[in-house]
This record gives sequence, structure tokens and C-alpha cells, in this order.
Amino acid sequence: MTEDLHEAAVRRGLAFITGNARILERRLAQVWFGGGETADVLAVIDALCGHRNPDGGFGWALEPDARTPESQPLAADFALEIAERLADTRVGGLPPVADRLTALAQGVADHLAAHVTPSGGLPIVLPSVARYPRAAHWGDGDFPPGLNPTAGILARLRRLGADAGWFESAERFCVEGIDRLAADDGLDGHTAGNILRFLADHPDTAWAGRIRAALVERWPEMPYFQLRPGDDYGVTPLDLAPEAGHPDRALFPEDAVTAHLRRLLDTQQDDGGWPLTWTPPHGASVLEWRGVVTLRAIRVLGTNPG
Repeated sequence: MTEDLHEAAVRRGLAFITGNARILERRLAQVWFGGGETADVLAVIDALCGHRNPDGGFGWALEPDARTPESQPLAADFALEIAERLADTRVGGLPPVADRLTALAQGVADHLAAHVTPSGGLPIVLPSVARYPRAAHWGDGDFPPGLNPTAGILARLRRLGADAGWFESAERFCVEGIDRLAADDGLDGHTAGNILRFLADHPDTAWAGRIRAALVERWPEMPYFQLRPGDDYGVTPLDLAPEAGHPDRALFPEDAVTAHLRRLLDTQQDDGGWPLTWTPPHGASVLEWRGVVTLRAIRVLGTNPG
């Protein structure tokens, strides 16, 4: 049988990851493309915990744009995204995996309690990020609390079975903030992604449906969002709904999704990896990020018909 374009791109991407990526992304590739046995998933958790601090948070450049070893909400969000995806594997509900994922999430929840503002929100980074090399967009680390990352972090912690006293105030912060952003101009692609994660399991399905409909109207003009491929940096429909059967895929025109899939194929580089559309802080982070974005790209291509 002739290898199709998606299969060929995945094969070349895996070769890039094997030769260049961090152990975390290499282990994740084994889970996504090598069967996802219990031992493989536990190995990912072990690699992830190499970035964990005694306070229960994550740092150590887990998110490669922030080189700080100190715990950051940004790194916690990165870790929880991986944990959430591991929970979706066929062994994710087995005690050896589920227990470790819940313990990881509970540690994050307990750690973040010290950083929730009186309003119930979390900042994306803490000022300590400025003591270390970082991408220019993290500036001096002085960020207000926002739906990015509060809404996504709260949703992921709940899904992974964590609980903490600050969840109630964070819920109010998110609902009130989402209602405001649905009607004004302060919405961007990253925030929209956090909102969609928050809405995914929200019990008020009628409210969630209204917010989704409002987002659809905003896609074409939303900052840091590319409804159709462009040369600038931006979140895409494939970032928000990567799998063909993802429940949020219906929020985007089919031709836009097809165009982004084609764009992925067209932008794979000769070494099998994908390029970056922003500037990380220095050389090591460039290669680390290329491993991350290449793994994301081949996951998309591997879960969408070629």
C-alpha cells in the first residue's frame, strides 16, 4: 500500500523527535505512536516530574520560553495539558496511571493556592520569571490575573480529580470574565482556547452554547488567532480542536481546517521538524520548542484523514 502524505509526514516527524527532542517529547511520542502501554505512560509522568519542584508546581523550563527553575502557572498549565492527554489514553483510568495523575494535579492545585488573587484569578507568570532568560513577550513578569491561564487550569485540575478551596472563587472569576469578554474587544486566541477548555465540561450547557456561538462570530477578527493560514504567529483551529472528532471542530469552517492541514504538510522542514513562528530566548529553547511543535503537528496529522 502506498504511504499517504500524512503518514509520510508523521514518519519524518518521529525521526526528528528521536534525534532532537527532549526526553519528555520522545516519551510522549512513544505513547501516541507506539501503543501507549502502562509502562510508557508512567515513563512520561516520570519525565514530566523532572520539571517539578518540592512545592508541587512546575518550572525548570518545562515551557521552553521561560528558563526559570522556579514554579510558574505557565509551566503548571503545560504540565496539566500533558496530564490531561495521558488521562485520555486507553490505560489512563487504570490505578497506576490515574492515581499518579490525580496526585500530580492535586499538588499543582495546592501550590497555586498561594498565587490566586483575591479576585479568584491566576497570572500567567510570576515576577520571578524575570530573573532568568525568557522570551521577550514575558517582559518583567508583571501580569494581571486572567482567563489565560485561570480557565484552562481550573478545568484541567477538576478533570484530573483535584480539589482546592480556591476553586469556587476561580469559578466566579472565570464565569464573570467570560461573560464580559463575549461582549467586548479584549478577546484573543489564547484566551479563547482557555475558554473552550472551561466550557467543555461546564454543567450549564445552555450558557456554554451561547458562549461558543459568540466565539464563532469573533474568529475572523480575533487577535492571535488565524482562522485561515497566514505568516504571522497565531492560534489555529487545529490547536483548539486537533482531532477529527473533537467536539469543538464544528466551530470552524471545514475549508479552514483543510487549509491548515495542508499548511502543516507544506511547512514541514527538510529535517522532518516544523519551524517556529516566534522567537524563543536562545538556542536550546529553539530545539526544545521544535520538538514540542513537531510532536503536536504529527499528532494532528495522525488523527486526521490524509
